[in-house]
Amino acid sequence: MAEDYIIELKSITKTYDDNGFTAVEDFNLKVKRGEFVTFLGPSGCGKTTTLRMIAGFELPTSGEILLDGKNIAQLPPNKRPINTVFQRYALFPHMNIYENIAFGLKLKKLPADEIKKKVSHVLEMVDLEGFENRKVSTLSGGQQQRIAIARALVNEPKILLLDEPLGALDLKMRKEMQIELKNMHDKLGITFIYVTHDQEEALTMSDKIVVMSNGKTQQIGTPEDIYNEPKNAFVADFIGESNIFKGIMTGTKKVRFAGGEFECMDDVAEGTLVDVVVRPEDVIMTKKGEGIIDGKVTSVIFKGIHYEITVESGKNEMLIQSTKSATVGDTIGMTLEPDGIHIMIAEDHTTRFEAEISDDLNLLYSDHTIHCDLTKVIPGSKVKDGVLYDSQNEPIDIEKTKILVSIQPGDIELSDDEEAGLTSGRIVNLIYKGDHYSYVVRTIHGHDLIVDDEYLWNMDDQVGLILPEDKMTFAVKK
Repeated sequence: MAEDYIIELKSITKTYDDNGFTAVEDFNLKVKRGEFVTFLGPSGCGKTTTLRMIAGFELPTSGEILLDGKNIAQLPPNKRPINTVFQRYALFPHMNIYENIAFGLKLKKLPADEIKKKVSHVLEMVDLEGFENRKVSTLSGGQQQRIAIARALVNEPKILLLDEPLGALDLKMRKEMQIELKNMHDKLGITFIYVTHDQEEALTMSDKIVVMSNGKTQQIGTPEDIYNEPKNAFVADFIGESNIFKGIMTGTKKVRFAGGEFECMDDVAEGTLVDVVVRPEDVIMTKKGEGIIDGKVTSVIFKGIHYEITVESGKNEMLIQSTKSATVGDTIGMTLEPDGIHIMIAEDHTTRFEAEISDDLNLLYSDHTIHCDLTKVIPGSKVKDGVLYDSQNEPIDIEKTKILVSIQPGDIELSDDEEAGLTSGRIVNLIYKGDHYSYVVRTIHGHDLIVDDEYLWNMDDQVGLILPEDKMTFAVKK
C-alpha cells in the first residue's frame, strides 16, 4: 500500500538574486497526512525560509512543492489550504477575541451564523470558550498563542505551519504549551509543520524531525533515531549533550579513541577513520585503574537530577552525567558498554579550491599568490624561457588550465587579523571533539571551510584564514 503523503518537497532551492546567497539547497522531504514534522536547526540554517516557501510567502528558485500531488510552488499564499502561526502572534489589538478569530471568515463572506458556529468550535478546541468578548491585551502569552492557533484553525487548513510559536513564552509556559500543542495535534488530526531551534521542544512533540544546517538537510528521522543514531557530528552535537572524538577501528567491533580501545556494536572495517559519539549519561565511572581509561576530575556541577562531571584524560575531555558525584582533583576510571558507543564514518573535510596560473607560473587565488612548482604538478611538463610546456613539448594554455589546491582542516590556522591569510570569513558553527574544536568558517567567497583548532573562538567571530603553502597539495583540475 502506497504511503499517503500530503506534501512533498522535491529538490527545493532558494537563492536570493541581490547577493547570490543560497538559503536552502536541494531540500527534499515527504510529509505524511496528519504527521507532526519539526524543522530543527540553529539560526540561519534555512528552516524558516523553507516554511515560508511551503506557505507561499517565498517562491523557490527551483524545485517543486507538491500538495496532494499538485505542484503549488508558484501559487500565492491565499490560494493554498495552509495557515501559519508566527512567533509574534500578530493579533489585532483593536479587535476582541471573537473578531480576531472571525477575521479570515469574514473576508470569505461566510454567513454570520456559520462564522459564529466555527469560532465557538475552535475556542472550545483551545479551551478558551467564553473569551469571545475579551480584549487581546488582557490575555497571557499562552492564551494569546492559543488564540493565534484558533485563528489559523478556523479556516480549516490541511496543513498548519508554526514558526517558533513558543519563542516569546517563559520556560514554564513553554513546557506547558509543548504538551498542549501535542495534545491539540493528536485531537485535530491535521498535519503540523513546526520550526524551532530548541532540541527539547523537537524531541518532545515531533513524529519526525528534519535537522538542518547551512541550508541543507543533515538528517531526517524519528526523535529516537536522531538522538540515538546521529548521522554526523553536527547532528550529534546539536541534539542533546555529546562527547565526540576522532577514532580508528582496530578490529571486529573494536574502536580506539580518547586513549583507549573499546568494544562497540558497529561492524566497520579495520583501519577506518571514524567519529565516535558518546552520550554523557552512558559513561560509567570506576575506581582509578579499573576502567578502560583514567582521567582527572576538573569540574563537578549539581544539576538537580544528576551531576555534570568533566574529566581530563590526556588531551581529551570527557563529559559525564551521573547520579553519583565525584571530587575535583581525584583521578577516576571510565568505561563504556558497547551500546553506549555510536560510530560514524569520518567525513572528508579536506578544503579544496580552484586557483589560476599566473603569468610568472605561480598560482593566483583571491589576489593572493601561492608559490608552486608546476612541473611537479603537471606530469612531464617543463619551463623554458618563462613558458610552460607539456610532455609533447607543446605550450600549455595557462589561461585554460586550472589547479585544484587541497589542505587538511588541521593545517589551516585562524587569526584575529582578517588580512593575515589567504582569505577571511565568519565562524558559523563549532563542535568540540574531545581534544580540539572543529569550526565551520564561511569565507567572503561564500565557501564553507572546516578548520580544526585547539583554541576556543566564538560564533560569528570574523577571522583570517592562514593556509601554509607547505601543507598544500596540488593537482590539475580535469
